[in-house]
Amino acid sequence: MTAPVPATNPPATELTGTDRPATDAPVALDPAARYAPDPARAILRVTGPDRIAFLQGMVTQDVNRLPDHGILYAALLTPQGKYLADFFLVAADAAVLVDVAGDLADDLQRRLTMYKLRSKITLERVDLPVTRGIGPAPEGALPDPRDPSLGWRLYGAALNQGEAPDWDALRIAARVPETGRELQPNESFILELGFERLNGVDFRKGCYVGQEVTARMRHKTTLRKGLVRVRLDGPAESGTELLTEDGKPAGTLHTVAGDRGLAWLRFDRAAGGLTAGAARVTADLDSVAGG
Repeated sequence: MTAPVPATNPPATELTGTDRPATDAPVALDPAARYAPDPARAILRVTGPDRIAFLQGMVTQDVNRLPDHGILYAALLTPQGKYLADFFLVAADAAVLVDVAGDLADDLQRRLTMYKLRSKITLERVDLPVTRGIGPAPEGALPDPRDPSLGWRLYGAALNQGEAPDWDALRIAARVPETGRELQPNESFILELGFERLNGVDFRKGCYVGQEVTARMRHKTTLRKGLVRVRLDGPAESGTELLTEDGKPAGTLHTVAGDRGLAWLRFDRAAGGLTAGAARVTADLDSVAGG
């Protein structure tokens, strides 16, 4: 039995008072830092006495660790273990903030509401700016839990200084997937996209939606596909199919920055030369040796 799902989500509301994260104050920023607002993000706020227990049973990360860490990276999966959305969980006074890509926010809110049942929580979309930066972090900023090279996130202020970081290039170097590119809702499996390496899944926490399939993939199978850094010799566009020298499909090229890219590849077909349209492609298989 599931609770009725609302036809539409309510408009975003502003956070006030103690609902805001502790960073809602004048921020002193180091002139060596580079940062910019991220308008592509949306914030959902979860309040109520059951907020931690509710999220703990839903997402891939151990939400009980949130008060100690301040920010966690997690995902929501289908019961079949496929990716639906990834997001940051952020500790705030009497609330958990869910920082998610804006184009996934409505569907994520709908799905979480569907699972709410008798849990004593309130879930709403709120108006809260997000700033991303690299370099010296200001007071109240939280480190990106996926990889140190991705800098920090600041909630409650839209700030801008210096040349905006090339986030695509940084993601490629760290092999970090992004929704709508490497991460495809209802298609991707998070272990193939590196979520264990990126601190996005906890295998000690117990049950959550899609947990059985995810645990089985980790313990009983050897991954045969995954996210690989590649070098491009020639122009190629995101979404181009990768082919082996004898024309067999090997995967898909996704994010591209200069002559580097991220590709989802079959490992058994990635060792030789590859092509993406007219471009020659070389896979960095050493980058996947550690997971």
